Amino acid sequence: MEAIKISLDDYILSGGGFNGESYDHKTDPSVMLKLYFPGKINQPLDEMVLARKVYDLGIPTPEPGEYVVTEDGRYGIRFHRILGKKSYSRATSDHPEKVAFYAEDFARMCLDLHSTHVDTSEFENVKDRYYHLLEESPFFTSSEKDKLARFISETPDEDTAIHGDLQYSNAIFAGDEHYFIDLGDFCYGNHLFDIGMVYLCCCLSSEEYILEAFHLPKKLAMEFWADFAPVYFGKDRPLKDIEEEIRPYAGLKTLIIERDANCPMPEFRAALSSVL
Repeated sequence: MEAIKISLDDYILSGGGFNGESYDHKTDPSVMLKLYFPGKINQPLDEMVLARKVYDLGIPTPEPGEYVVTEDGRYGIRFHRILGKKSYSRATSDHPEKVAFYAEDFARMCLDLHSTHVDTSEFENVKDRYYHLLEESPFFTSSEKDKLARFISETPDEDTAIHGDLQYSNAIFAGDEHYFIDLGDFCYGNHLFDIGMVYLCCCLSSEEYILEAFHLPKKLAMEFWADFAPVYFGKDRPLKDIEEEIRPYAGLKTLIIERDANCPMPEFRAALSSVL
């Protein structure tokens, strides 16, 4: 796929993240640009192909537009922008009295996502992703890696969709329409690998991080989880039992966090105590 050349003069910076920046078109509000940092060429192309596959599955996500490159050699993707959108984390921040409504709505979105069967020859298995992370990690001993690999292997297989970075900021709504965004880590496998991220972002992360990343005080984020869990797992299951099951899957995200931070993160490793 050949990149379409564009000028950044037509866009205005609207946000940033670990891999790049987002821009809004100055004159066309229906266009947004996700632009990767310099040197990243294959990553946006791979995400473009993946985004199209996910969209074609019927999973609610903004339709990907074109693979683009700027005059200074930065690559990215243009998407059809959802006008009037708001993420579930931002909506909860703006209207904390509606935390139960937003958490339950998000839980129903997740249930729909995790009931979507995929062609497993078209997408990566989440277990293979974690095996690769284990192999590359310099922060776990061989014995710890063996225990983690065994835990991953013994998790029942599923052929259903996984977002890959299931934060409540990566689901948006505009009116009655709902969408998942930032699906660059989309794969398939057991739903618990995905829900672990929800628990991590609501309950295991620090007060400072939750406030900075999701604009919520931690107490409100934990309320979000407490309202989310009964809808997703069923009202008959005690929250304590749900959290005991999901905690090690949240802890597995340590592999990603430590890779990006390039140092051990004991506060997240604690969630792996039942495995290690």
